[in-house]
This record gives sequence, structure tokens and C-alpha cells, in this order.
Amino acid sequence: MDIREHLLKTREQTLTYYELPEIELSKNYGEGKWTVRQILVHLADTETVLYDRIRRVISEPKQVIWAFNPDAWANALDYHHFPLALSKNVYASVRDCIIYLAEQHYENKGANEFIHSNTGLRTLKDEFDKVAEHNYNHLRQIEQALKS
Repeated sequence: MDIREHLLKTREQTLTYYELPEIELSKNYGEGKWTVRQILVHLADTETVLYDRIRRVISEPKQVIWAFNPDAWANALDYHHFPLALSKNVYASVRDCIIYLAEQHYENKGANEFIHSNTGLRTLKDEFDKVAEHNYNHLRQIEQALKS
């Protein structure tokens, strides 16, 4: 599956979960793990962070880009009560932008490099792939939570 297909597929799967009833949104995939609601808010926030990174690497390669702490965001931004409709809109629109940029730059600028503050040397292709894999992994967590 190419990057565009992977991004589209995870987008469509994810968007369906934003419509779950509250009882389903409150389930988690393990003791002390995030709820489905928290995962969905996290996905929207992470899309914005990764979108910013992607644009920076396209426009200004070879810079240091700082990591973010997802748990700190979840706590400080109160993912338990954050309006899910807002997160859904952010997720959908930013994912569309990421798909557009992948179509334009995945191949021709994919080798652009940057330094991630935690993981070191990375490329633009790595970051596009991370968007898709990150989303995919959280979809598996949501599926696990909904089975419980």
C-alpha cells in the first residue's frame, strides 16, 4: 500500500470512531490506558504536530525539531472533556493537508533530513510514514478497547 492509500485508509477508519456513543468512548484498552475519547483527541493533536514538522522539513530542512510529551498534553488540555467535534474537524482537515503534501513531496523531497530531539536523524519520508503508522497503531488500541 502506498503512503497516500495508507493515509486515506486510516483517515476513514478513524473518522468513524468520532461518532461512537459516549459509553463506547469511555472504554479503554487496558488498566490505566487512555480511553477511546482520549485517543481520538490525541490523534487530532498529533496530526497538528506532525503536520507542522512535515511543513518545516519541506520548507527548511536540516533543522532540529523538538519532541512533544503526549501525556502532558492529555493532562493539560483535559482530553477527558475536550470537545470531540472540534477534534474530529481538526483531525479531518489536517489529515487532508498531510495527504496533499504527501502527494506533492513524498517522492521528490522525501530525503529531506531533520534532527528529532529524541530520535535523531530522520527524513521527510520517515515523518509521513510515522503519521500513517501512529494512526494505525492507535486504531488497533481503539479496536481492543471496544472489544472489552
